[in-house]
Amino acid sequence: MTVTDRFMKYVSFDTQSDENTTTTPSTAKQALLAQALKAEAEALGLTEISLDEHAYLMATLPANTDKELPTIGFIAHLDTSPDMSGENVKPRIVVNYDGKDIVLNEAENIILSPKMFPELLRHVGEYLIVTDGTTLLGADDKAGIAEIMTAIQYLIDHPKIEHGKIRIAFNPDEEIGMGASKFDVEKFGCDWAYTMDGGEVGELEYENFNAAAAKVKIKGLNVHPGYAKNKMRNAGLIAMQFAGMLPPQERPEHTEGYEGFFHLTGMKGTVEEAELSYIVRDHDAAKFECRLKKLEEITRYLNTVYPDAIQLEIKQQYRNMREIVEPQKHIVELVEKAMQAVGITPLVRPIRGGTDGAQLSYKGLPCPNIFAGGLNMHGRYEFVPVQSMEKGVQLIVKIAELND
Repeated sequence: MTVTDRFMKYVSFDTQSDENTTTTPSTAKQALLAQALKAEAEALGLTEISLDEHAYLMATLPANTDKELPTIGFIAHLDTSPDMSGENVKPRIVVNYDGKDIVLNEAENIILSPKMFPELLRHVGEYLIVTDGTTLLGADDKAGIAEIMTAIQYLIDHPKIEHGKIRIAFNPDEEIGMGASKFDVEKFGCDWAYTMDGGEVGELEYENFNAAAAKVKIKGLNVHPGYAKNKMRNAGLIAMQFAGMLPPQERPEHTEGYEGFFHLTGMKGTVEEAELSYIVRDHDAAKFECRLKKLEEITRYLNTVYPDAIQLEIKQQYRNMREIVEPQKHIVELVEKAMQAVGITPLVRPIRGGTDGAQLSYKGLPCPNIFAGGLNMHGRYEFVPVQSMEKGVQLIVKIAELND
C-alpha cells in the first residue's frame, strides 16, 4: 500500500477533537481510527502492540541487527482540528499542478489560488491532494501517520536495511493541547523520538512556543433598555472593551518568526453574560509570562470599573522544548544528516505553534518535530503534495538506517 493509499484511507475517518469535553479521547470517533491502525499494525507483523482505553496506540518494529543501538520512536496524532469539520472529507488529486488557480468547489466559488497562497508555486508539477472546499483535509496529521506506517512497511520489505528497535505511537487530542497528557513515556521505552507533524518538506523544529489558553468570563446585568440608565451592565460590550485593551499589533496576523501573540479564538455573549477564548503564545519564557500578566492586569482594572464582573481562567498548555533538546543536539543532527542523504535541504526554524513533542520532552522523551508535508492546515484550503509525503517516508527510513 502506498503512502497516498494510506492517506486517502485515513482521511475517511472523522477524528475532530473537542476542547469542551473532559474525556480522553475528547471524541470517541478518534478511537475508530486507532482501532483500524491497530489492525494494520497486526497485519504488518509488528510486536508489542497496545491500544489503551484512551486511544493511545503503540507498536514495535523489532531490531534486525545484533548491534546495540538506541531505541527511537516516531509519533503522529489521530485528531484533526476543531477549527473546521473533518466529516465526510472528499479528497481529490490534482495531477501535475500547473501553477494556476484550483477550483475546489465551483458551486460555492471556493478557489485555492497562488495569489493568496504563494506556497503553491513551490509545488508546480507535483500531485496535490486537496479538499472539496467544505471541510479540512486532515493532512495534519494523517499525512504523518501515513508516512510512519509506510516507512515501517518499507523497512519490513527491505530487511537488508539494518536498524535498531523502532517504536511508533499514535495519540489523540493533539489539536486541543492534550495529546501528551496520558502518553506513557516509560511504556513507550525510547531513548528519543520524533513527531511527524510539521509542514513544508525540510522543516525540522526543536523550538516551539510557550503556550497557554485563557477564558475570560463576564457577568452582566440585564435590565429593560427603557429603564436601564445607571443599572444595565452589558457583558457583550465589556467583552469588546477587554479585547480592545490588548495590543492590536500582537495578533497572529501581524506577527512572524519569534514574535508572540494573543489570539482570540472564540467569543459569545449576551447582555447577561459573555465569554472570550484566547490562546497566548511566545517563544521567550519571560515575554510569555508578561503576556499572562497583561491579561491579569486588564482583568483587575475592569473589575474596578465593573465590580466582580470578570473571571479569568488561564490554563498552561506546553513549554518550549529547546532547553530539553538542545543539550542532546545529536538527535537533531541525525535528522539533518538523513535529510541531506535523501536530497532534502534542512529548514531548521522555530515552530509557530506546538506539538506533542514539547510536552513529551518535559516528560523525559526528547522529541523534535519533522515535516509531514501538509500546508494551510486547519481549514478548507489545506493541501498536501504526494511527493512531500513520499519524502517523509524516505526520511524516516534513512533516520532508522543512520541511527548507529
